[in-house]
Amino acid sequence: MFDVLEKKILAPGVKLIKVSAPIIAKKSLPGQFVILRVTENGERIPLTIADKDKEKGTITIVFQEVGKTTKLLGRLEENDKILDLVGPLGNPTEIDNFGTVIGVGGGVGIAALYPILKALKETGNYVISIIGGRSRDYVIFKDEIEKISDEIYITTDDGSLGRKGFVSDVLKEILDSDKEIDRIWAVGPTIMMKVVSDVTRPFHISTIVSLNPIMVDGTGMCGGCRVTVGGKNKFTCIDGPEFDGHLVDFDELLLRLRTYKEEETLALKLFEEREGEEIGSF
Repeated sequence: MFDVLEKKILAPGVKLIKVSAPIIAKKSLPGQFVILRVTENGERIPLTIADKDKEKGTITIVFQEVGKTTKLLGRLEENDKILDLVGPLGNPTEIDNFGTVIGVGGGVGIAALYPILKALKETGNYVISIIGGRSRDYVIFKDEIEKISDEIYITTDDGSLGRKGFVSDVLKEILDSDKEIDRIWAVGPTIMMKVVSDVTRPFHISTIVSLNPIMVDGTGMCGGCRVTVGGKNKFTCIDGPEFDGHLVDFDELLLRLRTYKEEETLALKLFEEREGEEIGSF
């Protein structure tokens, strides 16, 4: 079992936990993830490692409560335990001194983008960060991103923080300015990564996206995380999670993400009903 050492609420329904996992903290690299199971009868879900502390032996995980398992994870408090935690999984981000790079993050994807941009900055890159959310309450890791950025732009759907609009709007303006950009990373909702890839395609700038499809075992055995990249089948857990955004079949991925929508909705409904019955029994 793995101890929860710290818990924070970053935004409505978005939480951060620090977990004691010395071996994972020692070996993990930017871009990698873990798969966890909260309880014996729970499902396995993948979550990106947002930060680590080798000396303290901890990893940081940021997640949004959208289904039964993430809500159950969100109920954990300091000193509670996670039953299973496996990692680091996936291929790490390619880190090099590319020159000028842009990181585009949306929602909880901002936390996943952070270790990538941090490593790129430490390697000597000029880092431009574009982060956004629905409103100011949903823009997470702002201070952390700002510290490792040479330029930072913030957008919100309602204009409550930064400029009103989408991260893709700012990205398009930067690219239209003829500023020389060597590589771009995009991490966030699938539709956001699709739009970002569409924006960068005409400019022929390498655009890396981090995918998070349905995943079970994380070792390439189940095939649940299958995606089509460049017309070929790839498994996100062992071939990714990062891929060339210009080659990903996002329409297929968006469709696959809805495969178990009905079952997920039912599971969450039953979980909340049972939780309500337990609270009412006191």
